Amino acid sequence: MDLEATGSSSRRHRVVELAVVLLGGDCSPQGEFSTLVDPQGPVGATHIHGIEDRQLKRARAPRFAEIAPGLLRLLRGRVLVGHNVGCDRAFLAAEYARIGVEFPAVPEVCTMRLAALRDPAPARLSLRACAEAAGVAGWPAHMALGDARATARLFAHYTRERPQGGRAYVEREEAALAGAAVLEWPKLPVVTGSGALWVRRKGNVPGRKIVPYVRNRSA
Repeated sequence: MDLEATGSSSRRHRVVELAVVLLGGDCSPQGEFSTLVDPQGPVGATHIHGIEDRQLKRARAPRFAEIAPGLLRLLRGRVLVGHNVGCDRAFLAAEYARIGVEFPAVPEVCTMRLAALRDPAPARLSLRACAEAAGVAGWPAHMALGDARATARLFAHYTRERPQGGRAYVEREEAALAGAAVLEWPKLPVVTGSGALWVRRKGNVPGRKIVPYVRNRSA
């Protein structure tokens, strides 16, 4: 997954866009979801994420509370994979805390940490640098769906070409999957607006297969 935010602090700033790419056990794509999110305040670093307040208003972007139940359904039973995934998780946990929900301790895999295990490791550990070193190219940076797709491809690459000490790597993956399968997830009650449209950013990379049970336009 990947998200864009109004700033760097999960306590003070809000999610303004997020995307999820679902992968099977063999890392084959199963579906994807992306939406703009109304941060209920300033959009922040437009020069980085490219999102403007008028864009959110024109699209009638949902608030996080409106997509929270559907997002939990997407993530339930999954391992959370991201580039610097701890940052993404911190923002998710903060957003759920604002609506009175404790985000569970989801097993995580960080592609930035996996990159650091490579021999040789990329000179820089940004998503773009790691992706280019792995031969993954051609996506719009700082757009949540583009970054999520790139992270998914990077994770698949690292899974196919395991670093030295590969058995330990496999065992960590298996432990993460086993932990995700038994994790107890919160069940959110139906809230006003929970059927809001999930609005993909215009100009984003073209859509592919949308997950069948949470379509891009409804939850």
